[in-house]
Amino acid sequence: MLNEIKQVQENAQLLHTEAEVEQAINKIAAAINQELKDSNPVLLCVMNGGLVVAGKLLTQLNFPLTIDAVNASRYGNQTNGSEIHWKQKPVTDLKGRVVLLVDDILDEGITLDAIQQYCQEQGASKVYSAVLIDKKINKAKPISANFVGLEVEDYYLYGYGMDYKGYLRNAAGIYACA
Repeated sequence: MLNEIKQVQENAQLLHTEAEVEQAINKIAAAINQELKDSNPVLLCVMNGGLVVAGKLLTQLNFPLTIDAVNASRYGNQTNGSEIHWKQKPVTDLKGRVVLLVDDILDEGITLDAIQQYCQEQGASKVYSAVLIDKKINKAKPISANFVGLEVEDYYLYGYGMDYKGYLRNAAGIYACA
């Protein structure tokens, strides 16, 4: 597997540098600060991809909030999606709360939409979503993000939380697999 990962890295195309990504995260944080400053939200990190983005955002959010996580995935450690698998649901009571979902990428939107619906079913008063990447695809998505850092063409991506078969989430930049 490590040989495959090295091959992917050698052939990948850098789409956004670390500096560009950090600037995009700063932009998201400023917009969230403006919109949610008086809402006492629950920030739900969508694991595992949202971990890097949520961590980078948290120290820039200058209002009271609580943190929890949700883990629902269509990909697992594969490169194509299937049915949604719920691995972890939030332990925080969402009833009457504003929820901010933080994820790495809005791809087809199926997983993020399912998580948003779950939050609404749990009684959240409002659900917002923040994604580092909104991927441009040639079909309608069931959900759009309230806060978006960057838009990217339809490539398979890794870095800043996005993975290639469970690896490369820690890459400092956004890369397209060849």
